[in-house]
Formats: sequence, structure tokens, C-alpha cells
Amino acid sequence: YVLLHLLGYKVSMDDLKNFRQLNSVTPGHPEKTHTDGIEVTTGPLGQGIANAVGMAVAERHLAATFNQPEFPIIDNTVFAIVGDGCLQEGVASEASSLAGHLELGNLVVLYDSNGIQIDGSTNLGFTEDVLKRYESYGWHTLEVADGDNDLVGLTRAIETAKAVKNKPSIIKITTTIGYGAAKAGSAGVHGAPLGADSLAAVKKLFGFNADQKFVVPEDVYKYYGERAAQGAQTEKVWNELLAKYAQAHPKLHAELSRRLEGRLPEGWEDVLPRYSPSDKALATRKLSETALSALAAKIPELMGGSADLTGSNLTRWKDAVDFQPESTELGNYAGRYLRFGVREHGMAAIGNGMAAYGGVIPFTSTFLNFISYAAGASRLSALSKLRVLYIMTHDSIGLGEDGPTHQPIETMAMLRATPNYLNFRPADGNEVSAAYISALQHSDRPSVLSLTRQNLPQLEGSSIEQALKGGYSLHTYGSGSKLDLLIAGTGSETSIAVDAAKLLAEQGLTVKVVSMPCLELFSAQSDEYRHSVLTPGVPSISVEALSTFGWHKYVHCPIGIDTFGASGPYLELYELFGLTPEAISKKALKIVDYYKSTPVPTLALEF
Repeated sequence: YVLLHLLGYKVSMDDLKNFRQLNSVTPGHPEKTHTDGIEVTTGPLGQGIANAVGMAVAERHLAATFNQPEFPIIDNTVFAIVGDGCLQEGVASEASSLAGHLELGNLVVLYDSNGIQIDGSTNLGFTEDVLKRYESYGWHTLEVADGDNDLVGLTRAIETAKAVKNKPSIIKITTTIGYGAAKAGSAGVHGAPLGADSLAAVKKLFGFNADQKFVVPEDVYKYYGERAAQGAQTEKVWNELLAKYAQAHPKLHAELSRRLEGRLPEGWEDVLPRYSPSDKALATRKLSETALSALAAKIPELMGGSADLTGSNLTRWKDAVDFQPESTELGNYAGRYLRFGVREHGMAAIGNGMAAYGGVIPFTSTFLNFISYAAGASRLSALSKLRVLYIMTHDSIGLGEDGPTHQPIETMAMLRATPNYLNFRPADGNEVSAAYISALQHSDRPSVLSLTRQNLPQLEGSSIEQALKGGYSLHTYGSGSKLDLLIAGTGSETSIAVDAAKLLAEQGLTVKVVSMPCLELFSAQSDEYRHSVLTPGVPSISVEALSTFGWHKYVHCPIGIDTFGASGPYLELYELFGLTPEAISKKALKIVDYYKSTPVPTLALEF
């Protein structure tokens, strides 16, 4: 915050005085959306270095895509500052390992090695040779022994690192935490105020007036002002180069400008397919493959990959080129498909860095259950308001024989409880197309697309336009003038809800089926619309092969799974857990009978 203030960002002296206070622009951990000059939200340790890897990926890709001879339009180095705690986190190891493989020579990490963490000395549990670890990852390593005083050595190390183009670099800088303070070199200055006496001693040591607070000498402001002016001049030179680039390469310039402005190509939504009930039953992961392939051809900034499950997630379009260093002979930096390996947490954090850099729209993919591995980073996607697409397949017990270790039960409830997320569980092809449209339209929200392994029918009454509202009336079965029951379904259970409604109609009931592919979008609709769909005064149930947690807001009796799953053929599992049309219709009759003598409460009210 002090550096941002000195360099002229929108952080005033009063803002510094309000450090960690309510409604200040200087919160306890910097937030991307909150303070001018903050590039990523990295409070949880390890996220920053992983974000930096994502930024470096985006830079290399955009450089390979847009740079031309004599026009190095994209050519920056990504710097990250990390500490001992950052490098203990598993997400840092995942991302760093991939960065080494990808030969990201545009990445320089400054490792502040002060040997202290909250519990005390790092000797309590962190005694590995970090530089040897990074050397094994394929990084270029350097060391500055006296980080407290050797600024010349530090400058030389940075310049040396920048000159290495085929490896990321890490510079270990040995420092003293709280240098100059009475408790220097101890955990006592980690995240705690120095205290008045110690602070006065530090000021005296460095030649400041111990009685003055929040005072910056004019020569310091002048120095930083000159540095900011140098930056402005550098930007001016770059803008002049960009103007010449526009004349020499107008099409590339127009494309780069479109991307940096965040505008999607004209007519991109039109490439997504529409379906009718006569179309073939398909797994929504297969429908996603069709949609993603169409979008990849239309939206060249769409870039991402899978955590070693490409063949299961179906996320690689036919003519995709892998993002790889040319030395591997596996692809090139202009490629748009990333092989993340079995690194779910690193994958999500890298995706955040790519989105924060700009010019690309990242997607990541694995089984839905394994987004739990990535939760530390995927939560920051939402907090940071980053458009990252999480394409998650094998979304329920419908994956079958892999059993409860792979079958998500509580996962969707966790995601739905996370603010600023859009969580889609599409029931057919139209809803898959709608999920992609909404995910791409919301530039300030991450989205999860939860997709099936098993085939699903194309539903009567579904449409892209309706699905974009998050929930809608799909079809009513039965001939009565008054509804007896409402059944809400999501994903693979919507077609089961339809079959249950048909059975109930045969027994004389009139039943409306509601499809709710995205509860967040539905909850954002007007009261009038939501009540027109959920129909106050009518008993309602939901059907979802996941936890029932959270459904009581929308229906009177949620039907789902509140235990772990089981291993077996998926049709047998649906029977075991009572998620068949027959079992649902039996329970539904009991609910209808109950509300014949009990007032039906109105749900989903907002006050």
C-alpha cells in the first residue's frame, strides 16, 4: 500500500491511516477489485505464485499470437514476491512444476527467505533445500546472501534472471524479518505492530524523526514521482509502437484491441447448437464438447485444458494445438490447449492468473468431485470477480462404478453457497448451450458447468432463452385445471422428474415440471417471475442426485442423497437411492396427501 501511495496510485495518506478499517481501500489482505493497482487477490498463501504462472502463460500465448517482426507488442516479464509460507503450500508446488515444464522464461520469482513463519522458525518444519527443489522443476536458480543490504547484488540477480529465456527463475534472497526492530529475526514482528518504542528506534536507526507519523519527505515523493514519469514515458513509447502496429497489421491490431477491451466476437452466441426432443440422447459432457468446439472456433481467446482427464472431460476440440514450448515438439505457445497434469488446485490458480492478465478467457476441467481439491483457488475466482469456466464432468452417482470416492454429494451445495458463483447443472443440449452463453456473458463471475457421464434425452419444452433465466416451467402433465404438485429437477434428474410426472398424471394428478439449471440466475429474477414458475400454494418437491442442502428455500420436500454414494452400475444406484420415477411418484403422493389437510407455505420470499 505504501508503494502504491508513493507511485501515485489512488491510495492516499488517509487511506494508509485507515489500514484494516471498515470500508477502507487498504484491507487486511489486498483485493483485486478493491484497491487501485492490485492485480490479483492472494491472501491465502501459495496463490500468488500460482497466479503468476497463469499470467506468464497468458503473456507467452498472446506474444506468440500477436507479435510480429519489429513489433514486440507483448513482451513483459512477470514478477512475483513469495515467502517461506508460500512455498510450503501444495498449490505453489503444482504451479511451479508446470511452469518449469512449460519453460516460462518470462517469469521471475523473488523468494524472501527470512526463516520465520507464524509459529516461529522455519526450522520447526521447513528445512528442505528450496533451490534444489526448483532446480528439479526445471527452473533457473540464483541466490542473494545479504538481502538486507546488497541492493547491487539483488539488481544483478534480477537482470541475470531476465536474460534467461527458456526457464523460469527463482532468486532466493536471505533477509531479516523486521530488520532494524528490537524483535528483528523473530516471529514477534510477523503480522504484529512493532509498538511505539520499537517503532521509534527503527525510525532513528534509518535517520527519520521518531516523533513524526505518516510523514513522507518531499525528496522521497520526488524520487517516486520521477520513477512514475519514467513508467509513463515507457507507456508512451509502447503506445506509439502500437499505433505503428495498427497500420502495419490492422487485422491483428483490431483483434488484440477487441480482446483487451473485453468484447466478444460479433454473433458468437449463434454458433451454439439448438436441440429438439427428436434429437439423439447424449451425455451433457458430449453436448459440452460440441458447444466448446463451436465456441473455440469463434472465440480465439478461449483457452484452457484438463487436469489429466481430457478423454473423459471432452474438452479438446479436433484441431486444437497444445500450449507447449517448441522444444518439446508437442505444440507451441500459440496453442490454446493446456495439459495441466494431475494438479487441480494449481490448475484453478493458474486459470485465475490467466483471467487477471487479460486477453484470454480460461477454462479448466476435471471431475466435479475434484473441484474440492481446487477450492482454495476456485473460491478466489469468485472473490476476485474473474471469468474462469470450470467444466466439471461426472457430476453425480451417475458416474457409476468409480464409487463414493468420485461421486460428488456435498460438492454442489458448497459451490452454491459460495458468493458470486454461477453453478449450472444442465438437463439437455439447449441448457448446455445456455450455460455457455451465460458463463461467457458474465465477465465478472466464475461459472461451474456440471456435466453427466450418462446419456440424457432432449426435453420437450426446453429452450436456450428459458434456461438463461436459471429456472423455468418445462411442461405440465395431466388434464386438471388446478395443479396438484410441482416437481423441480436439475441435470440428469430433470428427465426423471418428467417420467415421474407422467406416472402421476396417469393416476389423475396434474403436475408441473420445472427445470432449474442454475439457482443463482433463477434467484436473480423478479419476484413475479419466480412465483410464476414455483407457483405459490402448490406442494413442491425437488429431485437431484446430490445433497438436499439448500433446496428448502425453493421446495417443500427435496429428494436427493444425504449420504455418500456407492459403487455399481448407475441405473442400480438410482434405484438404490430412490431416484427412479416409480419411487419419486410414491413419495410425491404422500406429500400431496399431507398438504390436503395442511396449509401450503409460500417459499423463496425475499424481504
